[in-house]
Amino acid sequence: MNVTQKPESQGFSTTRLEVITDWMNRYVEEGKLAGAQAVVARRGQIAYANSVGLSDMENNIPWNDNTLARFYSMTKPVTSVALMMLFEKGLCHLDDPVEWFIPSFKKMRVLRPNAQSIEDTEPATVKPTIRHMLTHMSGLTYDFNGGILGEAYAAAKMDFGPRRGTLESQVDKLAELPLQFTPGARWNYGVSTDVVGRLVEVISGSDLRTFLDEYILGPLAMTDTAFDVPDDKIDRFASLYGRGPDGKIKLLDAASKSVFRAGRTECYSGGGGLMSTAGDYLKFAEMIRQRGAYNGERLLGSRTVDYMTRNHLVGDLADNGQPVFSEISFEGVGFGLGGWVMLDPPKSQMMGSVGDFGWGGMASTVFWVDPVEEMTVLFLTQLAPSSQYPLRKELRTLVHQALVD
Repeated sequence: MNVTQKPESQGFSTTRLEVITDWMNRYVEEGKLAGAQAVVARRGQIAYANSVGLSDMENNIPWNDNTLARFYSMTKPVTSVALMMLFEKGLCHLDDPVEWFIPSFKKMRVLRPNAQSIEDTEPATVKPTIRHMLTHMSGLTYDFNGGILGEAYAAAKMDFGPRRGTLESQVDKLAELPLQFTPGARWNYGVSTDVVGRLVEVISGSDLRTFLDEYILGPLAMTDTAFDVPDDKIDRFASLYGRGPDGKIKLLDAASKSVFRAGRTECYSGGGGLMSTAGDYLKFAEMIRQRGAYNGERLLGSRTVDYMTRNHLVGDLADNGQPVFSEISFEGVGFGLGGWVMLDPPKSQMMGSVGDFGWGGMASTVFWVDPVEEMTVLFLTQLAPSSQYPLRKELRTLVHQALVD
């Protein structure tokens, strides 16, 4: 991926942007990351793009522009856009109960306060809605959040993995488990966007893969983005690493043996199933920055994107629940429809602009768009979980210190 315009013409210092390269190299040289890639664009022009290290340490394959990575939860904004495209057609309203489209949600139960077992429940007095799902106010969770419900998710293998069965069967199985709290009561990161993906299927009449291909990935020419990796691209697929007891990285999922190889995917996870490249995802991020349009293709109306990228919580994340997830700070940050919304950079203790919007993934990837600076930033690596190092906060500082105009 080439720089398309001299950084200085976009208000950056070339010397200061190179600090990003030094930072990525330091993580690789210290054995904390196998490889990494960063892209910084302003007003649609790439001011910085670089890759360091390896995508596959075992086979000594360099990370480059064509490297395919697991984007995991960066799938969520894509799925949220898909639902909002149907919303724009008048096919659903955000306050519609989920049960209108997914009947298995008709008899949802909620854990009682101070419940001691997964059976200690009561009927849900508030029906979960599409809005609850888009904002993670639904009462659903993830197994890694722990607690009684998290343990039940783990036991049921409720993670929407590629080989867990169809999205329909997984969502129906999910509905057999209780909610952690009454919908709307607080924010809790969970599998809500997988339910959004199923809603897209029911409302559109197409499976999620087909819908995304036809209405988002195809129009944006995101030719390397899919729910699995075909055999002819497997040599471009990065391996997934974790952190071993000695602090050094260890192999978690070899590219050549990955469950994401083509022909193995049964569940199209709207919450975490996409593989992509930096170049592909940059197109999607730029579509968000340009308020619904990219390269002559309009996916959403500009006001719809404005609506998605505003805070839909009362207050910030810290006002709406216990911090249970490390993607971002909870203080000074809100949540829109599918991603964070920066409310108060000093309060968040992160560099940024009011209104910047984005999200990250379990393998330590992240993107954000900044409407004030007219900027799009993308960072890829493959280290899970994303709580190992403060990569996202550090990258924010590095990007903003390079702005000089």
